Parts: sequence; C-alpha cells; structure tokens
Amino acid sequence: MSIEFDNNLPIYLQIMQYIKRQIVTGTLKAGDKIPSVRELAAELQINPNTVQRTFQELEREEVVETKRGLGRYVTSEESKIMTIKKEMAGELLERFLTGMQELGIKEHDIVNIVADAVAEGKQSSHHDGRGGTVNE
Repeated sequence: MSIEFDNNLPIYLQIMQYIKRQIVTGTLKAGDKIPSVRELAAELQINPNTVQRTFQELEREEVVETKRGLGRYVTSEESKIMTIKKEMAGELLERFLTGMQELGIKEHDIVNIVADAVAEGKQSSHHDGRGGTVNE
C-alpha cells in the first residue's frame, strides 16, 4: 500500500479515503481482514496513533468492525459498501460540475459533453488504437 500524502488534508482522512476506495473497487472485499495498526503504520511510515484514529473513525462509520482478539475486518454489510460508493461518486460528480461551471459551461452543454464522452468511450473500446476497428 502506498499513498502520496497531501499536506493540506489530515493524514488520517487520506488513509480513510484510501481504504474506502479499496473497498468500493473490490480490492478489499466484505469480510476481509485489514492490516493491524502496527503493520499499517510501519508500511506507511507514519505514527501508529494516526492509524488508530483512522480505524476508530472507520469503525464509527461502520466501514470496519473489530472482532475481539482477531483484528479488524471490512464490514460484511453490502448496503454500507454501496452507500460509500454512492458518496464517493457524489463527491466526484460535485467536483466535476464545479469545474465545468468554473469554465463557464452551461448545464445543457455539460450534459452533451458527458453524453459524447460516454459514446466515445464505447466506440473506442471497439478500436484497435491505430484508427481501425477490432473484429469481434
């Protein structure tokens, strides 16, 4: 695990985001054991107290659960994982819309730009990268 830390955001929040991203992308699955405080602190070369705070916040949000004597595990509640995914998607969408509005792009144009990009994405998956199309 490697994280490039942003000096403008508390480290524990950045680690929380990283772990949540691993969960929603399936790198960490429901019920998986997560590293111990000591393991993660050593791996990231940060203070164990920071990792402990991260885990406490993840537990408070019910993203991870502690099994006494066994360690911490990713929640097995799929609905919680879906909620995290929706929150992260909402944050991405908000940043995107803010950026587009700062560029002075109108709402209907944003919709068209997104629709065109989605259509291009579908088409490019059928191209060979050299201008030709791939026969399926």
